Amino acid sequence: MNNLVLTKVALRYQALFLDISHEDINLRSDITPPVVAFVARMAEYGYCISEELLHALNMVSLEHLNEITSCIDEVMGVKLNWAPLVKGWNTPTGETRDDHFITLIANIFGEKVGLKGTTLPCGHLIPNGTFPLERYNGCPFCGTPFETDSFVYKGQASKLKELRLFTVADMKRVFESLLSSSTPLDGTQKDTLTLLMRVFPLPDLTNITMKETAMLVVKLLTEQDKADEATQLLKTPTDVLRYLWYEKTGHVQIIEPKTLVVHADKLYRHMWEPLDQSADAARCMKERLKLRYDRKACMRVARWLNAIPMTAHQAAENMNPKRGMWVRMIRALRLGEYSRKKGFGHLAEILDTFYKQDYVTWHGHLDKARKQNEVDTTLNMLKQRPGLFARCLFSTMLRFGSGRVLSAFEEVSEKVPARLLLSLGSAAESWFDILTPRLAHPITGVTHRLEPHPLLTLYDEPSRQKMAQAVANLYKSSMSRRFAALRTIAKTIYIAPALQTIPVSVGDRSATIQDASCALMGTRFPVEGNAIRLFLQWGKGLPAQHLDMDLSCRITLPDNKIAECAYYNLTCVGAKHSGDIQSIPEQVGTAEYIELSLSELEAAHAQYVIFTCNAYTTGALSPNLMVGWMDSAHPMTISETTGVAYDPSCVSHMVRISEGNLSKGLIFGVLDVPKREIVWLEMPFTAQNLRGADSASVEALLRRLAAKPTIGELLGIKAKAQGLRLVDNSDVADEVYTYEWALNPAEVTKVLEI
Repeated sequence: MNNLVLTKVALRYQALFLDISHEDINLRSDITPPVVAFVARMAEYGYCISEELLHALNMVSLEHLNEITSCIDEVMGVKLNWAPLVKGWNTPTGETRDDHFITLIANIFGEKVGLKGTTLPCGHLIPNGTFPLERYNGCPFCGTPFETDSFVYKGQASKLKELRLFTVADMKRVFESLLSSSTPLDGTQKDTLTLLMRVFPLPDLTNITMKETAMLVVKLLTEQDKADEATQLLKTPTDVLRYLWYEKTGHVQIIEPKTLVVHADKLYRHMWEPLDQSADAARCMKERLKLRYDRKACMRVARWLNAIPMTAHQAAENMNPKRGMWVRMIRALRLGEYSRKKGFGHLAEILDTFYKQDYVTWHGHLDKARKQNEVDTTLNMLKQRPGLFARCLFSTMLRFGSGRVLSAFEEVSEKVPARLLLSLGSAAESWFDILTPRLAHPITGVTHRLEPHPLLTLYDEPSRQKMAQAVANLYKSSMSRRFAALRTIAKTIYIAPALQTIPVSVGDRSATIQDASCALMGTRFPVEGNAIRLFLQWGKGLPAQHLDMDLSCRITLPDNKIAECAYYNLTCVGAKHSGDIQSIPEQVGTAEYIELSLSELEAAHAQYVIFTCNAYTTGALSPNLMVGWMDSAHPMTISETTGVAYDPSCVSHMVRISEGNLSKGLIFGVLDVPKREIVWLEMPFTAQNLRGADSASVEALLRRLAAKPTIGELLGIKAKAQGLRLVDNSDVADEVYTYEWALNPAEVTKVLEI
């Protein structure tokens, strides 16, 4: 069993993994000196230990304690280079644009202009009287660091996070809950599931209902030469095509290759790359999508399709929406050849029906009925497929009237997955608001604003509000009926107050990885002290090179004014930047910081501060880039000699950019100054710097998160429907829902499995 992997996974759930059972722990044992030292080390990292875990640690060896410590060191980035460009950067260096201009002239014309100064290792001449070189760890002109420092501060946190015990049984429960989750997994959950699939054998595959989860499992089975077992998860030709697409691109959502190449070309153009580079990107995408399969892969797909539990007509109809892609796939996979082999009769029948087009399509009939405004026919067909009805509910209401459509939908609403009902309820208010922009987050990782539906202009404001309220009432009443139908012997329920501010994880998924927590997007973090310290670390394990990542923030002030703290403006009201680093040193990476002063922001009557990071250089954000913020009621130190300002114990939230992330920029948090709380959100965008971030889209996302039902609200509906009495003490409750329980989003989604 890979204890290192399981230790990393457990830390995401605020726990430590030990290969022991709860029953074997002696709660009366004396704590050994190595365990006392270990607990002291954890306190330096901002953790305290539960009583059960404390006694369980007595049962492990000193070597294992050291392994756990090293693992936490790696997760928290303790041994990385955290030295920024400026030493003691809380005191501004006083550099000006004139300093940069004079230095530029000196390096262009050299001795011809008669400027004398210091030549740095990077080759740049810094004229006397410009930058105060004694304040820098590198070149202030080109942002190349010369000095690194692996030292970090420890133990400055004002609040410790408790670590619990995770055993093998606990880890298996997490594994099974991720596999059976009724909502799509976010980036952290996918990474956790991938790690656990390498340690534990797969349980019953019939519990896997989400397509994205199924594709991960099919990939694992294929890599282990167990492709025949994946037949249970591939029930339609579209499932097979989805896996083939996932295998090529890493994405589950299928889009036409031509469309993807065009989008990739536009994306790279928007990143301000030269046209020849964007053309190269498009060509690379085309090359990546070329269909080349060996005989083993062809046989595997032929077996999957031959085992599809659908009639030939049903399978052909299922293939029809992606007919062009299927024609290419059939040819590339030699399916015609395999269909003539003995035992592949069902495959032959499917291909024959598909090519002869000897089938009718349900979607074709539906589109015809819509265009001819045949209301009864349209609604009767939609009731046959409740999930599709839910996805087109809003537009159908606009076309045929809300009363008639909602009445028809309510007849089949009990057959709609609860997550879809929640999505409808949370999206209704903004969808029917003609002044509110809507957001879309496609597989390319770029958030787009969508214009309101054109048919909304046919209705007045009261009518639109009435439609939105009707949808909200529909989902609440449906959820209440579902909860009431569940049998329970419980009489009391405890709902932690913190759950009232955490949105249910439906509709907004993060692509980053959280190695030290599992917070849901929209979680609000109260600010403990008077300072917030943003941090950015990148370049770990890479050779020295020009790789410019930027940490920035935008402050919204009264009278529609804004202030920006970024590489081009190192100080502004309430914010100070540690300097712009444009190159990374060898292997250890580098760091940037921004310090926010709550008292100064409040004095300036600031409303919001938007946190962003961007890739200024070619391509997207660097893999394994770490970004987040620190907070403590105690003052947090900044080194006068190196500028290091990182303390793992003060980290409130931190995310890591995963491999394959296409984001050029990322908004990773918003500080609500009057409320003194930070909303964690994840909103990718394509610009090179902060000025490309769309404030209107950020506000739209905040409104959408605020409109979503919280975990506490959903549990409140459950309590009322089942007649449970709310209690304030978890020790006396029959059902207990704590903040720690909410750290596992897969467990939270079980509430939706009704």
